[in-house]
Amino acid sequence: MAEPKPSERMITDGLIVFLGTKDLEETHRFYHGVLGLALDRDRGACRIYGVPGGGGLGFCEHLELSASANSPIITLLTDDVDAVHARLLAHGVSPEAPPKVNPRFAIYHFFVRDPNGYVVEVQRFLS
Repeated sequence: MAEPKPSERMITDGLIVFLGTKDLEETHRFYHGVLGLALDRDRGACRIYGVPGGGGLGFCEHLELSASANSPIITLLTDDVDAVHARLLAHGVSPEAPPKVNPRFAIYHFFVRDPNGYVVEVQRFLS
């Protein structure tokens, strides 16, 4: 596929991914209280959390909860995967397994489920 001409490129100022939640307060405790994401906007039935490096992650009570066994995956990037793992444990949250190297994708990562059942991956690129 050819690269679009400058006049054909989509111009955006950011990205917010919205997901459904049945319990906005529990979701807030996890993303803000445990993971430390900043609450960017509170719209009552929806809350948007800023993601370092740009973009946002929003949760809304009026959206259908769409967590399944394997998708979606919310991947948060960090240079210190072990510190995030320890922080989760300190807050009584149990990741699925300790951090490990995934040679196929050249990452160091682990997975945890949020209160909605969404898979959250915490990872660092190794190269």
